[in-house]
Amino acid sequence: MGSGQPHYHLGNTDAEHDRLIRQARRLAPITERFFREAGVAQGQRVLDLGAGVGDVAMLAAEIVGPSGSVVAIERDARTMARARARAAEAHVANIEFVQDDIDGYSPDAPFDALVGRYILQFLPDAAATLRRLVPALRPRGIVAFQEGSWAPFLALSRGLPLWFAAVSLLHDAAVRAGVDLEMGPALYRVLQEAGLPGPRMRLEMELACDPEFIRWTSDSVRSVLPQIERLRIAHDAIGDLETLEERLQIEVARSKAVVPWIGLVGAWTRRD
Repeated sequence: MGSGQPHYHLGNTDAEHDRLIRQARRLAPITERFFREAGVAQGQRVLDLGAGVGDVAMLAAEIVGPSGSVVAIERDARTMARARARAAEAHVANIEFVQDDIDGYSPDAPFDALVGRYILQFLPDAAATLRRLVPALRPRGIVAFQEGSWAPFLALSRGLPLWFAAVSLLHDAAVRAGVDLEMGPALYRVLQEAGLPGPRMRLEMELACDPEFIRWTSDSVRSVLPQIERLRIAHDAIGDLETLEERLQIEVARSKAVVPWIGLVGAWTRRD
């Protein structure tokens, strides 16, 4: 995930990269289905905004196949290096990784699709960014983005005190850092402000209770902790960070319930 902000809210540490990879593994089936439904297909040329450690780009590269290609934009050099290494290790040869800020990138050839996941929420003016890039799409080119909605995530988290405290802390830190946590529902407006037809949209939310799912919250708190401290946000409610994951696991297990994840909104449309 790249960022239009001076610093990526979740940081670019090895631990955050590993968290992103685990998150992407969980989201891969949803995103693959979404891209295929939007019309991404073999032989196409795709532009991936905010490539992060490369998961969306590699997924798109698999869909378009050897006859297609992906250009993946990422501003952070360290993150880009990790993405390139992962693609090479996976023998994915049809991705061109470009280190650049999204708002500074100038396409040099037309694309069939413009895609991204959890990226527009970080941009200062997502509609303006898309408006600048849409002319690089071929006629009837695809625009397909997945962004979050925290409103249902928070609402469904209230039954478990520690889980809700951790989720609320993540929410407050992101909002105060300028991240648009309701970019998912806002995609209907944003894509039209970018000069595109109104998109088709869908919201998906996983509910689960397995340890790998639960650790997403404690891992995210760890990644965001520098921002929490910089913003001087009180975090006494979650207790010792070193034992947070264990205590979350215990709370969820004792509840005999599932917990939610961020609502993932997919929106897709085509250039006229």
